[in-house]
Amino acid sequence: MTTQYKIQKDVAGYNGFGLQFSDQKYSATLTVSTDTSVAVPLTGSLGAAHSNINKFLAVVQVYNATHEGEVWCALNTTAAVPAGASFAATNSDLIVQNKDYARWVKAGDVLHFLSPVASTDVSVMFYAMPAD
Repeated sequence: MTTQYKIQKDVAGYNGFGLQFSDQKYSATLTVSTDTSVAVPLTGSLGAAHSNINKFLAVVQVYNATHEGEVWCALNTTAAVPAGASFAATNSDLIVQNKDYARWVKAGDVLHFLSPVASTDVSVMFYAMPAD
């Protein structure tokens, strides 16, 4: 069962800071230029049906002890590192060490990660989002 993402109401609106520990956590040490993937859980929070419309918040952290960690992430397709000095369309997001990265995903989606440097650690935590 995935930990629910609890949005805290404050005076200025809503605040998601101060997350509970997730019960759906995954980690890997990436090999240079090798696509590594993790599937979004199929089960949501208590009482939620198995459905591809279940939404989750994926919180991703990146760390590399010897280089500034750099990871490319793609949804439901292989991640790719930029190939040239000019702008081109891409399906991948850049995640940089020490920067917050979180995206809404659906049950059954697959997140793909790729790093151009060795020994980059990636941690992914999933939080079930409230139904619309």
